[in-house]
Amino acid sequence: MIPKEIIKKIRKIEIYTNRVVTEQLAGQYHSIFKGKGLNFRDVRKYMPGDDIRDIDWKVTARMQEPYIREYTEERELTVNIIVDISSSGIFGTVDSSKFERMAEIASMLAFSAIKNNDKVGLILFSDKIEKYIPPKKGKKHVLNIISQILTFKPENNKTSIDNALKFFASVNKKSTVAFLISDFFDDNDFDKSLKVSNRLHDIIPIIVRDPIEENMIQMGVVNFLDPETDEIISINTNDKSLIKKYNSHIESENKKLANKFKKLSIEYVKIDMSKPYIEAIVYFFKKRASKKRRR
Repeated sequence: MIPKEIIKKIRKIEIYTNRVVTEQLAGQYHSIFKGKGLNFRDVRKYMPGDDIRDIDWKVTARMQEPYIREYTEERELTVNIIVDISSSGIFGTVDSSKFERMAEIASMLAFSAIKNNDKVGLILFSDKIEKYIPPKKGKKHVLNIISQILTFKPENNKTSIDNALKFFASVNKKSTVAFLISDFFDDNDFDKSLKVSNRLHDIIPIIVRDPIEENMIQMGVVNFLDPETDEIISINTNDKSLIKKYNSHIESENKKLANKFKKLSIEYVKIDMSKPYIEAIVYFFKKRASKKRRR
């Protein structure tokens, strides 16, 4: 039995994401993730503005006036949402934790998929695969996915993106779209598994970060709990040299991560939790749609 507060939260997410998808995302999603091909549907009379490449010359010759072929898009896409539920997601200094933000983003993407009649699957991971729901269609299925994201309690605390990608590749032998949602704080190497997965699948990393993680500021002496190791670390954030060292380290790690994706021509989204996440995702989709139109 799902607790009432979780049911309310699911309903709230559903209402919000449904509006966002309808008003801002549905068209962008459809234009980026087009189907595998086109199926011939029928012929009709040519109208000014139609693409002359679609003219059916045999019918045109028989009817003595131009006719064009009409097609329907063969979609049947499979979307996998891969969510990091390790303990680092508990952290948050704004209106929610990183994990709550990841759940909202995952929900929005799931609703976008079912609005386009696509299959949606879910992988929840820590340093092991915590939960796998095979791709299916339908609103009931998506609501179950959202419920699992919000209520599932992981057994392990740490992170392994490498294990998540290896499992994803093992259960998806045909091309899919995969949104990999994480803070990407992972000391393990995942270059090889990312490269292997990216050969067949459309991998879209979504990096979710708290502003304090990206840019430490002066706050006095602060006790930080590492939720993945349960270690408590006291840091004097008034120490300017320490803050400079930390911020420099984060900047360096971010460049390494960006270069990792760039090397494989992987486009990614970065979410700053102090800003509305929908703007970053819509901007990413519009940018990608624009690139596709230019090809």
